[in-house]
Amino acid sequence: MKENPFNDEQEDIEDLLVQYENLRAGKRFSFIDEDSFERIIDYFLDEEKMTAATEAVSLALEYFPFSSILMLKKADLLISSRKYDDALNILAEAAIYDSSDINLYILQTDAYLAIDQQEKAVQVLEEALLKFDGEQRLELLFELADVYDDYEEFDKVFDCLKLILEDEPANQEALYKICFWTDFTGRNEESIRIHLQIIDIHPYNELAWFNLGAAYQGLKLFEKAIDAYQYAVTIEEKFDFAYRNMGDAYIRLRKYKNAIECLEKVLELSRPEEVLYEALGHCWHRLDNFAQARFNYRKASHMSPDDSKLYYKIAMTYMNEEQWEPAVKMLESAMRIHKNMPEYSLAMAECKMSLGNYKEALQYFGNVIRLRPKSANGWDAFMRCLFKAGMYEQGAEQCLVALKMLDHKPVFIFYYAAFLLQTGQVKEALLQLEKAMQAAPRLVKKFIELNPPFLQHSQVVDVIARYKKSRKI
Repeated sequence: MKENPFNDEQEDIEDLLVQYENLRAGKRFSFIDEDSFERIIDYFLDEEKMTAATEAVSLALEYFPFSSILMLKKADLLISSRKYDDALNILAEAAIYDSSDINLYILQTDAYLAIDQQEKAVQVLEEALLKFDGEQRLELLFELADVYDDYEEFDKVFDCLKLILEDEPANQEALYKICFWTDFTGRNEESIRIHLQIIDIHPYNELAWFNLGAAYQGLKLFEKAIDAYQYAVTIEEKFDFAYRNMGDAYIRLRKYKNAIECLEKVLELSRPEEVLYEALGHCWHRLDNFAQARFNYRKASHMSPDDSKLYYKIAMTYMNEEQWEPAVKMLESAMRIHKNMPEYSLAMAECKMSLGNYKEALQYFGNVIRLRPKSANGWDAFMRCLFKAGMYEQGAEQCLVALKMLDHKPVFIFYYAAFLLQTGQVKEALLQLEKAMQAAPRLVKKFIELNPPFLQHSQVVDVIARYKKSRKI
C-alpha cells in the first residue's frame, strides 16, 4: 500500500499537541524539544489561533530562553497584536544571540514602519544589506523598495530594483516591477541602458525586450519600441502585453492597419476589454471604414454601457457618412449620461443644422458657447448656423461678441462682413472684408464657403482681387 505522508504528518502533530497539553498541565515526564515547539506554534498560526500561539511561544521561551528563533516568533505575534515597542525589545535581545537570521531585520522593519519611523526602517535594511548576499540580499532589496514605495520615494524604488537586476539580471519580479517604475519616474534613458546590458547577457529574455520597448515608447521612439516588442513576441509568441503596446505604438505612428493586426492578436490571447475594442474602432475610423469602426465601438459600449464617449464616437461615424438621424440617436444616448459635454452639444448642433432644424441647432450651439466661451470652433459653427437660418442681424451682433471674446480672430471679421452684406450694409461690409483680407487673406475661403454667390458681387471680387495680386490665397 502506498504511504500517505500527509496522514503521517497529521498524526505526528496530533501527538505533539497531546504532549503540549500534558506539559501545560504539569504532568511528570513531559518534555518537548525546540523544533517541536516551533511546529506547534506554526500549527496554531496556520489555524489562526493567535492566543494559543502566543501562549505556546511564551511557554517555549521558558524552556529555551536563549532561542533566537522563538524570540522572532514572539516578536512576530507582538507585531500582529500591535505591541510594537515590546516587539522591538525582544528583537534587540534576539540579535544578541543570533544576528544572521534575515527575518530579524524584516520584523524590525515592520515594527518601525508601524510606528511611522521610516528612517529607522531604512537604516535597519541598509545595514542588513552589508551582512547578506545572494537570495537574502535580493529579499532585503525588495523589502527596501516596498518601504520607499510606502513613503513615496519613488526614485529610490527604481534604484533598489536596479541593484537587484545588477545582482540577478533575469530576476522576473524585478523585471516586472521596473517596467512600471520606469514609466512612473520617467527614467527611460536609464532603463534603456539597464535592459540593453541585460539583453547582452540574456538575449532571449522576453521581459527585458518588452521593458526595452516600453522605455523607447516612453521617449516616443516608436519605431525602436516596435522593434523591441517584435523580439519579445518572437521569443514568447503569446506575450499579449507586447502586442498591446506594439498596437499603441503603431497608432502613434498612424499605421492603423498594423495596429489592427496587433490589437486583434491581443484579443486572441487575452480576455476582451472595452479599451481594445475602442482602439480597434479608432483605427478603422481613421481608415474611413466607418461600418467596422461602429462595430467595434458598439462592442466596447456593450461592455461599458455608461461610457458616454463611445456613443459619441459611434455618432461621429454616422456623421462622416451624413447619416444624421442615427447620429442624433447616438448623441441622445451620450447626453443622457453626460448632458453638459461641449463636444456632444457641438455634434448635435451640426446634425440638427444639417437636418434643417435651425432652432434646435442654435440652442445646442448656444450651449457650447455657454460651456466654452473661448471655443473658436463653437463660435465658428454658431455663425454658420445663424447664416443658414437667415438670421443676419443677429449674426452680425454675435460676430461682435465673438471678436471681443476671441481676440479679434480674422475669421470672424470675414463672417461679420458676410452678415453685413446680407443686411444691405454694403459699404461697411466691404471695409470689414478689406480688413479681414489684410489680416489673413487665406481665410477668405471661409467667407466664400458661407455663401458662394458672394463671388457674383463685383465690389467683393474687386477687394479679393487686390490681395490676390500681392499674395497667393
